[in-house]
Amino acid sequence: MHFLPEDIDDYIVSHSQSEPELLARLNRETNQKVMQPRMLSGHYQGRVLSLLSKMKMPETILEIGTYTGYSALCLAEGLTRNGVLHTIDINEELFDLQKKYFNESDHAGKIRQYLGDATEIIPSIESNFDLVFIDADKPNYPEYFELIISKMNPGGIILSDNVLWSGKVIEKVRKDDESTQALLEYNKLLNEDPRVETVILPIRDGLTLTRVI
Repeated sequence: MHFLPEDIDDYIVSHSQSEPELLARLNRETNQKVMQPRMLSGHYQGRVLSLLSKMKMPETILEIGTYTGYSALCLAEGLTRNGVLHTIDINEELFDLQKKYFNESDHAGKIRQYLGDATEIIPSIESNFDLVFIDADKPNYPEYFELIISKMNPGGIILSDNVLWSGKVIEKVRKDDESTQALLEYNKLLNEDPRVETVILPIRDGLTLTRVI
């Protein structure tokens, strides 16, 4: 969803950091070969994720929803020298594509891939997190938050994608629209939970920036 006029959006992208060559190739391959390429973080949001990660300099990152690996590579740019990024996805068909680009990157030894249900995998990861990026199935967003909040280090950052859901969060919600209902619950939860402070950024489809107190 674009919240700004197209010419303004184009200006913002053209005056933001360029997309690294490896990520440009992954971007192209995703659009050529993978269904629903709009799920990719893409150039502009990818640079936002990269910069936020570099500002935080996390030792441990958790990503819920790998897709083709674009956002993981962006987030990994901010890892400390011995840092680790754990990334989880349920789609086994994308595992090899993710791995190919992870192995070509400068972060190959820092990225650990997990295949399966994130609600089962998260409790099994024996680590606390400095940075978490949630970009997976929307109905489980509230549960993901409850699973990670106790594993966040003080001052840790949670980034949540698609929280405006193409504007559906301000429209009348259909009874069978589970995703929008879950996002409304999730946005309310982040706004009211005393353990965190939150702002929603109107970046692409909505990106929430949450700091753990």
